[in-house]
Amino acid sequence: MKRWATVATVCVLALFLAVGTGLAAKKQRGKFAEDPRHNMAKRITFKPSDKTFRWKMVMPWTKGLLFYDIAQHFADSVRLASAGRLDIKVFSADELVPAMQTFDAVAQGTAEVGHDWPGYWKGKNEAFVAFGSVPFGLDAEGYNIWLYEKGGLEMMQELYGRFGLHALPCGQVGQEMGLFSNKRATKMEDFKGLRVRTPGWYMDIMNMLGASVSPLPGGEVYLALERGVIDAAEFSSPAINYPMGFDEVTKYSIQPGVHQPGCQCAVFFNKKAWDELPEDLKWIVQIAAMETQLWSYNWVNALNAKAIEEFKKRIEFVRMDTDALIQFRKTTKEYLDSLKEKFPDVKKVLDSQEAFIEEYAVWRDARSGVAPWPYEVYISGRVTE
Repeated sequence: MKRWATVATVCVLALFLAVGTGLAAKKQRGKFAEDPRHNMAKRITFKPSDKTFRWKMVMPWTKGLLFYDIAQHFADSVRLASAGRLDIKVFSADELVPAMQTFDAVAQGTAEVGHDWPGYWKGKNEAFVAFGSVPFGLDAEGYNIWLYEKGGLEMMQELYGRFGLHALPCGQVGQEMGLFSNKRATKMEDFKGLRVRTPGWYMDIMNMLGASVSPLPGGEVYLALERGVIDAAEFSSPAINYPMGFDEVTKYSIQPGVHQPGCQCAVFFNKKAWDELPEDLKWIVQIAAMETQLWSYNWVNALNAKAIEEFKKRIEFVRMDTDALIQFRKTTKEYLDSLKEKFPDVKKVLDSQEAFIEEYAVWRDARSGVAPWPYEVYISGRVTE
């Protein structure tokens, strides 16, 4: 018996040693990643400033648009966190400078700060569009990861920096609506000859697909739809579209909004003004911009659900066929590839975004199948979004 007890004891000890060795081996792997800012935060080398700054912010937005509120939220966050040491006064479009002169006004020092959708500055460099939205490109989640973790922010700052500006992401409102339309369009042939309002890259893509497109300013869209000058138009997210009343003069909402899976805004600063800002206030501005990025997505999308319910009281929601979506996707790739050939900066940014999309696809696939639909929807078989 003693012999068998001894053998048993040896076996148990061997098992513990094996488990212990396994645990030790696991511990050797270490953490998957660390926050690179942590060591910097442990050794603060600057002191709070007692200086007070009064800055002006200009933008393309009027006070009726939620984009204006996003810019105001950022200014409020900076004022609160700095206890008023940095006070940014917000000016809507045309109060201080015309809407489309926002970029130049900040670059020239007329105002210290600007808020934007980067795609407005495509005339200065085509690559600005990629930092605002790309048809079939990054969604809100994708923009956040790409900007903050995959080098997108550095690319953004390099591009704005060429014009004497320092930029930060500051406002992500998610996917936009599709077209408000007086013609039902679900198949590819339905879009041929359709008179559409949309700007930017989507305008060129729609033209390639046989539509007739005009980049009307937002303020002219309602009358153009009402008078039949155009058949269909897109502008922004449901909550931003609702006050504009497009559902009063159209019959359908054609979904999804393939042109902007994620709508990204930025705040940008005159480089000289930014460089003169004390270090503690720079950190406050950077953290306030990230807070605004988070808040804006939550705020606008909560409102979007309410806006859709209101729209459904007046118009019919229709969806593009899968074949139409695939054709849109193919045409979009053809168009974006042509831009890459013409513009090296576009190629650099889009290649980076597409590499991230490819890399992230494995996680999107692995996690799919648990879309948070209402119970009855899910058990009916609709498990993905």
